[in-house]
Amino acid sequence: MTTAPWAKRRTFAIISHPDAGKTTLTEKLLLQGGAIHLAGEVKARGAARRARSDWMKIEQQRGISVTSSVMTFEKDGIVFNLLDTPGHEDFSEDTYRTLTAVDSAIMVIDAAKGIEPQTLKLFEVCRLRSVPIITFVNKVDREGRPCFEILDEVADKLALDVCPMSWPVGMGGEFEGIFDFASGRLTQPSGDSKAYEGKSSQHSGIDDPSLAEKLSAQGLAKFREEAELAQAGYASFDLEAYRHGDLTPVYFGSALKEFGIEEMIAAIARFAPPPRPQPSEAGTITPDNNEVTGFIFKVQANMDPQHRDRIAFMRLCSGTFKRGMKLTPSGLGKPVAIHSPILFFAQDREIADTAEPGDIIGIPNHGTLRVGDTLSEKNSVRFTGLPNFAPEILRRVVLRDPTKTKQLRKALDDLSEEGVIQVFYPEIGSNWVVGVVGQLQLDVLISRLEAEYKVDAFLEPAPYDTARWLNGSDAALRAFAQFNAGNMAKDRDGNPVFMARSSWDVGYQQEKNPDLTFSATKER
Repeated sequence: MTTAPWAKRRTFAIISHPDAGKTTLTEKLLLQGGAIHLAGEVKARGAARRARSDWMKIEQQRGISVTSSVMTFEKDGIVFNLLDTPGHEDFSEDTYRTLTAVDSAIMVIDAAKGIEPQTLKLFEVCRLRSVPIITFVNKVDREGRPCFEILDEVADKLALDVCPMSWPVGMGGEFEGIFDFASGRLTQPSGDSKAYEGKSSQHSGIDDPSLAEKLSAQGLAKFREEAELAQAGYASFDLEAYRHGDLTPVYFGSALKEFGIEEMIAAIARFAPPPRPQPSEAGTITPDNNEVTGFIFKVQANMDPQHRDRIAFMRLCSGTFKRGMKLTPSGLGKPVAIHSPILFFAQDREIADTAEPGDIIGIPNHGTLRVGDTLSEKNSVRFTGLPNFAPEILRRVVLRDPTKTKQLRKALDDLSEEGVIQVFYPEIGSNWVVGVVGQLQLDVLISRLEAEYKVDAFLEPAPYDTARWLNGSDAALRAFAQFNAGNMAKDRDGNPVFMARSSWDVGYQQEKNPDLTFSATKER
């Protein structure tokens, strides 16, 4: 019996709090998978050594990831599709949408800090979708909290069973290596850098006498005591419990020093699920369905500023996609021939002749494809679960040069299509209002307006606190708009939006207008 090509796909994301080492781990996985040949630290000086997954100017200046990148690599017959997500909480919306396109996730935790607020938020998103999680406790080569404390925190805060799959021999200054329980392999630091440079040895278990030749007497005694407790005190690995989202296997390592990287790739290959069925309005769509279907979870403009390109990222859900085939986007209603689909290998791209469920392909387009669009051969499927969230910060956009109104409109439309911002056009007044979930998105907006659209603008406070999408009968909407004209706007799709001056205002209007729904999310 031959295995379907899609069964060899592993589509996963890496989630973490900022500075836990996510971008470094991404890079080292790509390095190990042969996708890149030079690892550049995030904050290294010099463009040649920038992190390969961070290409936007503001990302390079600040050393953070603010867009979700897609990187594909192949190792031992398995195709890995790695989606890098912004760790910064201000980009939670982009991250949420990315998590709708993956089948599993790696959660990176800083050994010194444990679970931080953003990690918790992202985990909740994974839990909503039952996305299975492998935990990577990073930076064990530095001083950190006791391993048991971290494991207990994961178990308590996330309400998950934890299963340690490896264990560090000492931490910080006493770090002597990582022992993998399943294989009995001990990986050790070498040279002045104390990095992993291939120095490893094979042992039958934690009681193997040959470990005494590799480790200090003190380090070995402490390691054996801890490892024995860890294996006895926590859950055994159960594949079904992991794939159901009830158990997390935990690996210890150091992304910077390359400890635990091979183990992470092996774990994703062995344990992570192949492409999972996806929810749609017509029921669940399984990957073995013959019709080609997929959905757009991200749009990125100007990845190559010289060509002003615009790429829609599509997660393929079923069928075998072939280059040149016609698919119908749900938002457009008429078929589009896809002639130049792209596969991403770090920052390199190549034209994809075919793609299987689980693959992420980039579709160059001129604004015809938007986040949330379903693409299918028969136009009979619409995938669900890609929401817009009500913005928490609203600002008016003011042009320094009023003759650039047309360029500003184009820029705001483009950026709202990408999901970087939401844009609202007030019924009264000429200043457009942008809404974001976090402050950093506003910095990105101004930076990109200037760099990519040559629009010099600034932001000023808007008199609104939040926005709510309105749903109800035409008559009820008309009556409401008549009395609240100064607080009404349209989003870029022309949907009516109530611009509230406070959360009290939202509650008051809801009470007063029971026949209308004031929604904080909008399905795309």
